[in-house]
Amino acid sequence: MLTRPGSDGGEARLIYGDNDFEQVSAGSYVTCAVTGRKIPLGAVRYWSVDLQEAYWDAEAASQRLAPKP
Repeated sequence: MLTRPGSDGGEARLIYGDNDFEQVSAGSYVTCAVTGRKIPLGAVRYWSVDLQEAYWDAEAASQRLAPKP
């Protein structure tokens, strides 16, 4: 996981890769695409490389990535 020091406490912008992410703008959190909750950068564990978005937990990721009926 790559991060840049000196984050300003706002929302960061990340590029999500297969095994890690790169922080491209300063911040201390990202927002979950499903719940809207703020995820501290040190707690980011679930994301979609294709959609380039983060998820609060496995349940939120499953909800977002589940096939539509």
